[in-house]
Order: sequence, then C-alpha cells, then structure tokens
Amino acid sequence: MEKYAWKATVLDGQLEEYCRRHDEIWPEMKAVLSDAGIVNYTIWNVGNELFGYYECAKGLEYAARVQAESPVVARWNEYMKDVMSMETDPVTGAQPLLTKVFSFGE
Repeated sequence: MEKYAWKATVLDGQLEEYCRRHDEIWPEMKAVLSDAGIVNYTIWNVGNELFGYYECAKGLEYAARVQAESPVVARWNEYMKDVMSMETDPVTGAQPLLTKVFSFGE
C-alpha cells in the first residue's frame, strides 16, 4: 500500500478552529476520501505545524486524481484557507511530496 505524507501550517490563533472543522468534517468530504481509497488518515500538530499521513489502498496516483477532480475537495480547500497555509506545487496543485528518510516495521 502506498503512503502519503503532507505538511502545512495553521495560521496564528487558528488551531482550535482548525480542529473544530475537522471534528465536524463534512460527510461528503469523508465520502471523497473513501472513494479515493484513502485509509488510516491522521493529522498531528506541534505548535502551528501540521503533519498529515494516509495510506492509499488504490494507489497514490488514483487518490491524487480523485481528490484533484473533486468539487467537494475544492470547496473544502477554500473553506480551510482562513485557518491554514499549505504550500502547493504550481504544476500539479498538490502538496510537494515529502521524502521518506526512515522506516521501521514495514
């Protein structure tokens, strides 16, 4: 199973709101993630830094395509703009891929 990790920043004073929005994630957003084959999705923070990780049951390319083509994901990204900042690749529109430097127990 392919794995994906991303990083972002919560804007100053917005961590509580960021968490609230994820506690109340839209059912249609959950459906898109499921349709994309995304499993074991978790997000952590330290200070204002965010780190997300998920596994792609249908492959990374498929998960990326489903999300990129989804109007729900586009709406979610717009909804989250006022509480977070995320670097994106100008060509793909996705977050830059993180490079795995260590793995244990795979």
